[in-house]
Amino acid sequence: MVKELRLYKHFLKIRFLSEVEYKGWWLMFFQVIIMTIGDPLAVVLTFARFGSIGVWTMERVLFMYAMAFTSFGLAETLLRGFDNFPFYMVRSGEFDRLLLRPKSLFVQVATSSFHLRRVLRPIIGICIIIWCMNRLGMAFTLANVTMLIFAFIGGFLTYAGVLVMSSGIAFFTINAVDWIYIFTSASREVARVPVNYLPRVLRYMFTFFLPMLVICYFPASAMGGWGGAAWRGWLALPAGAVFFAVGMLIWRIGVRHYKSTGS
Repeated sequence: MVKELRLYKHFLKIRFLSEVEYKGWWLMFFQVIIMTIGDPLAVVLTFARFGSIGVWTMERVLFMYAMAFTSFGLAETLLRGFDNFPFYMVRSGEFDRLLLRPKSLFVQVATSSFHLRRVLRPIIGICIIIWCMNRLGMAFTLANVTMLIFAFIGGFLTYAGVLVMSSGIAFFTINAVDWIYIFTSASREVARVPVNYLPRVLRYMFTFFLPMLVICYFPASAMGGWGGAAWRGWLALPAGAVFFAVGMLIWRIGVRHYKSTGS
Protein backbone atom coordinates (compact mmCIF):
# COMPACT_ATOMS: atom_id res chain seq x y z
CA MET A 1 0.00 0.00 0.00
CA VAL A 2 2.81 2.39 0.91
CA LYS A 3 4.62 1.58 -2.34
CA GLU A 4 1.46 2.25 -4.33
CA LEU A 5 1.01 5.63 -2.64
CA ARG A 6 4.60 6.56 -3.43
CA LEU A 7 4.14 5.45 -7.02
CA TYR A 8 0.91 7.42 -7.27
CA LYS A 9 2.64 10.53 -5.91
CA HIS A 10 5.53 10.08 -8.36
CA PHE A 11 3.26 9.67 -11.40
CA LEU A 12 1.08 12.58 -10.30
CA LYS A 13 4.16 14.77 -9.98
CA ILE A 14 5.18 13.89 -13.54
CA ARG A 15 1.69 14.74 -14.84
CA PHE A 16 1.73 18.01 -12.91
CA LEU A 17 5.09 19.05 -14.36
CA SER A 18 3.90 18.23 -17.86
CA GLU A 19 0.81 20.41 -17.28
CA VAL A 20 2.81 23.48 -16.25
CA GLU A 21 5.47 23.04 -18.91
CA TYR A 22 3.78 25.53 -21.24
CA LYS A 23 3.84 29.21 -20.34
CA GLY A 24 0.13 29.71 -20.91
CA TRP A 25 -1.03 26.77 -18.74
CA TRP A 26 -2.73 29.11 -16.25
CA LEU A 27 -5.10 30.43 -18.96
CA MET A 28 -7.04 27.17 -18.75
CA PHE A 29 -8.23 28.14 -15.28
CA PHE A 30 -10.42 30.93 -16.63
CA GLN A 31 -12.49 28.55 -18.72
CA VAL A 32 -12.89 26.14 -15.81
CA ILE A 33 -13.82 28.94 -13.40
CA ILE A 34 -16.64 30.05 -15.70
CA MET A 35 -17.92 26.50 -16.16
CA THR A 36 -17.56 25.62 -12.46
CA ILE A 37 -19.32 28.71 -11.19
CA GLY A 38 -22.06 28.20 -13.76
CA ASP A 39 -23.22 24.96 -12.10
CA PRO A 40 -24.20 26.31 -8.67
CA LEU A 41 -25.27 29.60 -10.25
CA ALA A 42 -28.32 27.83 -11.66
CA VAL A 43 -29.48 27.08 -8.11
CA VAL A 44 -28.98 30.71 -7.06
CA LEU A 45 -30.93 32.08 -10.04
CA THR A 46 -33.77 29.61 -9.55
CA PHE A 47 -34.32 30.54 -5.91
CA ALA A 48 -33.81 34.23 -6.64
CA ARG A 49 -36.71 34.04 -9.08
CA PHE A 50 -39.12 31.75 -7.22
CA GLY A 51 -38.05 32.06 -3.57
CA SER A 52 -37.95 29.27 -1.00
CA ILE A 53 -39.72 25.95 -1.43
CA GLY A 54 -41.32 25.35 1.94
CA VAL A 55 -38.50 25.04 4.47
CA TRP A 56 -35.97 24.63 1.68
CA THR A 57 -34.05 27.84 1.22
CA MET A 58 -31.40 28.57 -1.37
CA GLU A 59 -28.65 28.08 1.22
CA ARG A 60 -29.91 24.62 2.17
CA VAL A 61 -30.09 23.35 -1.39
CA LEU A 62 -26.82 25.00 -2.34
CA PHE A 63 -25.13 23.43 0.69
CA MET A 64 -26.24 19.93 -0.35
CA TYR A 65 -25.30 20.53 -3.97
CA ALA A 66 -21.85 21.86 -3.02
CA MET A 67 -21.14 18.70 -1.01
CA ALA A 68 -21.88 16.50 -4.03
CA PHE A 69 -20.07 18.99 -6.27
CA THR A 70 -16.93 18.88 -4.09
CA SER A 71 -16.88 15.09 -3.76
CA PHE A 72 -17.17 14.63 -7.51
CA GLY A 73 -14.43 17.22 -8.05
CA LEU A 74 -12.05 15.33 -5.77
CA ALA A 75 -12.65 12.03 -7.58
CA GLU A 76 -12.39 13.67 -10.99
CA THR A 77 -9.10 15.34 -10.03
CA LEU A 78 -7.35 12.43 -8.32
CA LEU A 79 -8.65 9.60 -10.52
CA ARG A 80 -8.93 11.34 -13.86
CA GLY A 81 -7.47 8.32 -15.65
CA PHE A 82 -10.48 6.18 -14.75
CA ASP A 83 -12.78 8.92 -16.00
CA ASN A 84 -11.18 8.66 -19.46
CA PHE A 85 -10.54 4.90 -19.40
CA PRO A 86 -13.85 3.65 -20.93
CA PHE A 87 -13.48 5.89 -23.97
CA TYR A 88 -10.05 5.06 -25.28
CA MET A 89 -7.82 2.66 -23.34
CA VAL A 90 -9.41 -0.68 -24.23
CA ARG A 91 -10.32 0.04 -27.86
CA SER A 92 -6.98 1.70 -28.62
CA GLY A 93 -4.89 -1.09 -27.10
CA GLU A 94 -3.30 1.35 -24.64
CA PHE A 95 -4.30 -0.95 -21.79
CA ASP A 96 -1.96 -3.66 -23.17
CA ARG A 97 1.00 -1.37 -22.58
CA LEU A 98 0.04 -0.87 -18.94
CA LEU A 99 -0.21 -4.63 -18.39
CA LEU A 100 3.43 -5.05 -19.47
CA ARG A 101 4.69 -2.85 -16.66
CA PRO A 102 5.47 -4.53 -13.32
CA LYS A 103 3.68 -1.78 -11.39
CA SER A 104 0.27 -1.32 -9.81
CA LEU A 105 -2.36 -1.38 -12.56
CA PHE A 106 -4.76 0.74 -10.50
CA VAL A 107 -2.18 3.50 -9.99
CA GLN A 108 -1.15 3.45 -13.65
CA VAL A 109 -4.72 3.90 -14.84
CA ALA A 110 -5.57 6.50 -12.19
CA THR A 111 -2.59 8.67 -13.13
CA SER A 112 -2.75 8.08 -16.88
CA SER A 113 -4.46 11.48 -17.14
CA PHE A 114 -4.37 14.54 -14.91
CA HIS A 115 -5.74 18.04 -15.42
CA LEU A 116 -4.57 20.61 -12.91
CA ARG A 117 -7.50 22.87 -13.70
CA ARG A 118 -9.90 20.28 -12.26
CA VAL A 119 -8.64 21.21 -8.78
CA LEU A 120 -10.80 24.33 -8.99
CA ARG A 121 -14.01 22.30 -8.68
CA PRO A 122 -13.41 21.04 -5.10
CA ILE A 123 -11.86 24.38 -4.06
CA ILE A 124 -14.91 26.35 -5.20
CA GLY A 125 -17.18 23.72 -3.69
CA ILE A 126 -15.55 24.05 -0.27
CA CYS A 127 -15.82 27.85 -0.45
CA ILE A 128 -19.56 27.56 -1.16
CA ILE A 129 -19.99 25.14 1.74
CA ILE A 130 -18.28 27.52 4.18
CA TRP A 131 -20.46 30.40 2.95
CA CYS A 132 -23.63 28.32 3.31
CA MET A 133 -22.69 27.17 6.81
CA ASN A 134 -22.25 30.79 7.87
CA ARG A 135 -25.58 31.78 6.32
CA LEU A 136 -27.38 28.84 7.93
CA GLY A 137 -25.84 29.48 11.33
CA MET A 138 -24.04 26.13 11.48
CA ALA A 139 -21.32 26.13 14.12
CA PHE A 140 -17.84 25.03 13.11
CA THR A 141 -17.60 22.61 16.00
CA LEU A 142 -15.26 19.63 16.08
CA ALA A 143 -18.19 17.28 15.48
CA ASN A 144 -19.47 19.24 12.47
CA VAL A 145 -16.05 19.64 10.89
CA THR A 146 -15.29 15.94 11.41
CA MET A 147 -18.64 14.95 9.93
CA LEU A 148 -17.98 17.20 6.95
CA ILE A 149 -14.57 15.63 6.36
CA PHE A 150 -16.09 12.15 6.62
CA ALA A 151 -18.75 13.22 4.12
CA PHE A 152 -16.06 14.43 1.70
CA ILE A 153 -14.16 11.16 1.99
CA GLY A 154 -17.34 9.12 1.64
CA GLY A 155 -18.40 11.19 -1.37
CA PHE A 156 -14.97 10.83 -2.94
CA LEU A 157 -15.10 7.04 -2.46
CA THR A 158 -18.60 6.93 -3.93
CA TYR A 159 -17.64 8.78 -7.09
CA ALA A 160 -14.34 6.90 -7.25
CA GLY A 161 -16.40 3.70 -7.15
CA VAL A 162 -18.51 4.98 -10.04
CA LEU A 163 -15.43 5.76 -12.16
CA VAL A 164 -13.75 2.44 -11.36
CA MET A 165 -17.00 0.54 -11.95
CA SER A 166 -17.52 2.19 -15.34
CA SER A 167 -13.97 1.23 -16.30
CA GLY A 168 -14.65 -2.38 -15.33
CA ILE A 169 -17.84 -2.43 -17.40
CA ALA A 170 -15.92 -1.00 -20.38
CA PHE A 171 -14.22 -4.39 -20.81
CA PHE A 172 -17.57 -5.91 -21.77
CA THR A 173 -19.13 -3.10 -23.80
CA ILE A 174 -18.39 -1.16 -26.98
CA ASN A 175 -19.04 2.54 -26.60
CA ALA A 176 -22.00 1.83 -24.33
CA VAL A 177 -21.02 3.56 -21.12
CA ASP A 178 -22.97 6.78 -21.61
CA TRP A 179 -25.33 5.56 -18.91
CA ILE A 180 -22.52 6.15 -16.44
CA TYR A 181 -23.23 9.88 -16.69
CA ILE A 182 -26.42 9.14 -14.75
CA PHE A 183 -24.19 8.36 -11.79
CA THR A 184 -21.68 11.17 -12.23
CA SER A 185 -22.83 14.45 -13.73
CA ALA A 186 -26.55 13.63 -13.66
CA SER A 187 -26.47 12.33 -10.09
CA ARG A 188 -25.30 15.73 -8.85
CA GLU A 189 -28.58 17.17 -10.10
CA VAL A 190 -30.39 15.13 -7.44
CA ALA A 191 -28.73 17.31 -4.80
CA ARG A 192 -30.46 20.35 -6.32
CA VAL A 193 -33.91 18.95 -5.56
CA PRO A 194 -35.34 19.11 -2.01
CA VAL A 195 -35.53 15.53 -0.77
CA ASN A 196 -39.20 15.85 0.20
CA TYR A 197 -40.09 16.46 -3.44
CA LEU A 198 -38.12 13.57 -4.93
CA PRO A 199 -40.21 10.60 -6.13
CA ARG A 200 -39.93 7.65 -3.78
CA VAL A 201 -38.21 5.47 -6.36
CA LEU A 202 -35.46 8.08 -6.79
CA ARG A 203 -35.06 8.46 -3.02
CA TYR A 204 -34.53 4.72 -2.69
CA MET A 205 -32.25 4.55 -5.72
CA PHE A 206 -29.98 7.36 -4.53
CA THR A 207 -29.90 6.05 -0.98
CA PHE A 208 -29.43 2.29 -1.29
CA PHE A 209 -28.05 1.83 -4.82
CA LEU A 210 -25.94 4.95 -5.34
CA PRO A 211 -25.62 6.60 -1.89
CA MET A 212 -25.93 10.17 -3.17
CA LEU A 213 -28.35 11.27 -0.44
CA VAL A 214 -26.21 9.50 2.16
CA ILE A 215 -23.14 11.56 1.27
CA CYS A 216 -24.85 14.95 1.01
CA TYR A 217 -28.36 15.08 2.54
CA PHE A 218 -27.72 12.98 5.67
CA PRO A 219 -24.62 14.95 6.81
CA ALA A 220 -26.24 18.28 5.89
CA SER A 221 -29.44 17.53 7.82
CA ALA A 222 -27.44 16.29 10.82
CA MET A 223 -25.29 19.43 10.95
CA GLY A 224 -28.21 21.76 10.29
CA GLY A 225 -30.70 20.02 12.55
CA TRP A 226 -33.22 19.65 9.73
CA GLY A 227 -34.79 16.49 11.13
CA GLY A 228 -33.96 12.82 11.18
CA ALA A 229 -31.54 10.94 13.41
CA ALA A 230 -28.19 12.71 13.81
CA TRP A 231 -26.29 9.42 13.58
CA ARG A 232 -27.21 9.17 9.91
CA GLY A 233 -24.73 11.95 9.21
CA TRP A 234 -21.90 9.53 9.96
CA LEU A 235 -23.01 6.98 7.35
CA ALA A 236 -21.35 8.77 4.43
CA LEU A 237 -17.89 7.25 4.97
CA PRO A 238 -18.95 3.59 5.41
CA ALA A 239 -21.49 3.86 2.58
CA GLY A 240 -18.83 5.30 0.27
CA ALA A 241 -16.34 2.61 1.28
CA VAL A 242 -18.85 -0.17 0.52
CA PHE A 243 -19.72 1.32 -2.87
CA PHE A 244 -16.04 1.72 -3.73
CA ALA A 245 -15.42 -1.93 -2.78
CA VAL A 246 -18.19 -2.99 -5.19
CA GLY A 247 -16.64 -0.84 -7.90
CA MET A 248 -13.25 -2.44 -7.32
CA LEU A 249 -14.80 -5.90 -7.52
CA ILE A 250 -16.31 -5.12 -10.93
CA TRP A 251 -12.99 -3.62 -12.05
CA ARG A 252 -11.09 -6.78 -11.06
CA ILE A 253 -13.63 -8.97 -12.86
CA GLY A 254 -13.21 -6.86 -15.97
CA VAL A 255 -9.40 -7.05 -15.85
CA ARG A 256 -9.56 -10.81 -15.30
CA HIS A 257 -11.69 -11.28 -18.43
CA TYR A 258 -9.76 -8.83 -20.59
CA LYS A 259 -8.43 -10.17 -23.88
CA SER A 260 -5.57 -8.33 -25.50
CA THR A 261 -6.21 -6.54 -28.77
CA GLY A 262 -3.39 -8.62 -30.21
CA SER A 263 -4.92 -11.97 -29.21
